[in-house]
Amino acid sequence: MSEARDTVRLDKWLWHARFFKSRSISAGVVSAGHVRVNGQPVPKPARAVGQGDVLTFAQERQVRVVKILACGTRRGPAPEAQALYEDLSPPVEATPANPRFDGGGRPTGKDRRDLMAAKSRGDPFALE
Repeated sequence: MSEARDTVRLDKWLWHARFFKSRSISAGVVSAGHVRVNGQPVPKPARAVGQGDVLTFAQERQVRVVKILACGTRRGPAPEAQALYEDLSPPVEATPANPRFDGGGRPTGKDRRDLMAAKSRGDPFALE
C-alpha cells in the first residue's frame, strides 16, 4: 500500500516560499495560467503540490524553475522559506538597469557643431 504524500495548495506554497508578497498575488498568477507543475499548465490555485514537483513560473524579469523539497507549515523567515525548494533556474546575467552617468550633462553648442562637422566629412550626401 502506498503512503500518502503531504500536499498543500499551489498558491499557498508559493506564498510560504516567499516567491510572491501576498497569497492573493500568487493566486492571481496561477489563475492567469502563468505557472506550470511538472510541465503542465495549472489553471487553478487550489492545485495540490508536494515534495518532488517541479514548478515553472515567471517572476519579475526571469523564469524560475524550482523543485519542491518540503510543503512547509507557515510563512516563516527567508532561510526557512529557502529550505522549501531547490532552485533549478539557469543563472541570470547581471545587466545594469540604466546606462552609467558620465557627468558630461547636456552637450554644448561647440559639441554639437563638432559632431555635425564630423558627420558631414564622411557623408557625401550631407546637406551642409
